[in-house]
Amino acid sequence: MTDQAKIDAVLALPYGEARREAWRKLNVEIGGNNRAAIDRCDLVFAVLDGTDVDSGTAAEIGYAFAKGKKIIGYRGDFRLSADNEGSVVNLQVEYFIRQSGGQIIAQIADLAAALGGKA
Repeated sequence: MTDQAKIDAVLALPYGEARREAWRKLNVEIGGNNRAAIDRCDLVFAVLDGTDVDSGTAAEIGYAFAKGKKIIGYRGDFRLSADNEGSVVNLQVEYFIRQSGGQIIAQIADLAAALGGKA
């Protein structure tokens, strides 16, 4: 996890090149920390709400799938977001989730069952 003090320090910088450069450096650390968290976890829980799945979330889903992690997706958003009527979200994202042994749930109440517990 990235130290909040580091983020706050960058946010305190005035707008301009120094702040952009500080973000460039810190972004590498943040991205690396996100990768390391996925490497350490047993399962990824991804929120899929929005008109399209967030690009960072989609990247994390792809990385988690490549690392053999189970992925549970949550989409409580009622808006249409799929490539076609056969999918819930972007078909590649959905493929990675389902092929990981996971599923997409529409209610948080269904999470326990998706994790293999009793509803």
